[in-house]
Amino acid sequence: MTRPPIVNTHVHLPPNFSAFTTVADAIQTALAEGVRAIGISNFYDQQVYRQFADQAAEAGIVALYGLEFITVVADLEASGTRINDPANPGRMYVCGKGIDPFRERSAEAAATAAEIRQGNDARAQQMLAKLSSHFQAAGLPIGLDAAEVIQAVATRGEVPTAWVSLQERHIAQAVEEAISVLPKQQRASLLERAYGAPATANLEDPAAMQAEIRSRLLKTGRPGFAPEVPLTFETAYRYVLDMGGIPCYPTLADGADPVCPFEEPPAELAQRLRERGIALAELIPIRNRSAVVDQYVRAFTEAGIEVVAGTEHNTVDRIAYDPSCIDGPISAASRQACYEGTCIIAAHQARVATGQPGFVDSSGARAADRDQLVAEGRAIIEGAA
Repeated sequence: MTRPPIVNTHVHLPPNFSAFTTVADAIQTALAEGVRAIGISNFYDQQVYRQFADQAAEAGIVALYGLEFITVVADLEASGTRINDPANPGRMYVCGKGIDPFRERSAEAAATAAEIRQGNDARAQQMLAKLSSHFQAAGLPIGLDAAEVIQAVATRGEVPTAWVSLQERHIAQAVEEAISVLPKQQRASLLERAYGAPATANLEDPAAMQAEIRSRLLKTGRPGFAPEVPLTFETAYRYVLDMGGIPCYPTLADGADPVCPFEEPPAELAQRLRERGIALAELIPIRNRSAVVDQYVRAFTEAGIEVVAGTEHNTVDRIAYDPSCIDGPISAASRQACYEGTCIIAAHQARVATGQPGFVDSSGARAADRDQLVAEGRAIIEGAA
C-alpha cells in the first residue's frame, strides 16, 4: 500500500490559541513539511478563514474548513455521563467539517454564531477579573485587562482586534508572560501563594507553565474559573448542517484515564454516534497509543462511520503536522482510513460549494456514494500542488 500524502483535519490558527504565530507561519511550515491538506478548526468565529483560504491556495495546499464547539447533551448531563470532556459530565466537544464559511448565514445560524461569541467573551472577562483580584491578593498586581490581552493576541497573530475571542489558553499565556519577567525564585514564591501549594511545572518552560496555570487557576473550583456557556448538542448539530458541513465527533479515547464511559468500548461508541446522526469521527492521535487508535478506527469503519485525524496545534509546542501517536506512528491501515475520510471532506466541501449533494445533506443523512467521494477528494488533494 502506497503511503498517503500528509493531511491534517484539525488545526487551530490565530487568533485562536495556536502553536503558529500567524496564518503565514502555519502555511510556510506546512509547505516545509510537505502537507497537502489542512483543516482549520477554530472556535467561535471564521473571520480568519478568507486569509487562510487565500494563502493555502497560493501555496498549493487544500484548505479544509471546520469549526469546533463545546456543547451540552441534556440526557447525558442528567445521568452524569462523561463524554469527551473528562472534567465535565454531559459536555461534548463537537466539530463541523467541510463547512462553507463564506456563505451568508441564515437568521438561525447568525443568532447561534452571535450566542457563541457573546457567551465566550463574557466568560473571558469574568476570568480575567477574577485572576486579577487573585494575583493582587498574592502580591502581584498584574492588571489583566481584557483589551490589553486582546491587543497582544491580535498583534501576535497579525489580525484585527475584532477577530479575537479570548480562550483559557490566551489567558494562561498572559499570566505566564507577566510572571516570567520576575526572577525565578520570585516566580516560584508567587505561584506557590497563587496555587496554595508549590508549582510543579518547569518555570523555564512556557508551555508547561501555561498548562499548569490553566489546571490550577482556571478550571472548575479554581480561583479564576467562570462557567462555560455551551450550546445544546442539537443547536450545534443544526449549525454545522446550516453551514453546509458534516457533524463530526472528536474522540478522546485513552487521552483520558480512565477512558470516558461514553467512549467505551469503541464499538458501542460507534453505535451511540450513529444514533445521534453522526457519520464522521476524528482522532487526535498524539493523545493516544497506536493500538488504541487502531481499535477506534476499526470500530468506526465497521459501523460505517468515516474517520479522520488531526493535531490541534493548540499549545505553543511546535509538533509536526503529520499526525502520530504518543508511542509512535499511526499504523498503515489507520492512516489509510483517515486519508480516505479526509478525501470525503474535500469532495463534500467542493460539491456543496457548487450546489451538489455532498457526504451528508441538510438533515445529516448520507447523500452521495462513498467511493465516488473518496475518488473525487483524492483528485482534489493529490492534484493541489
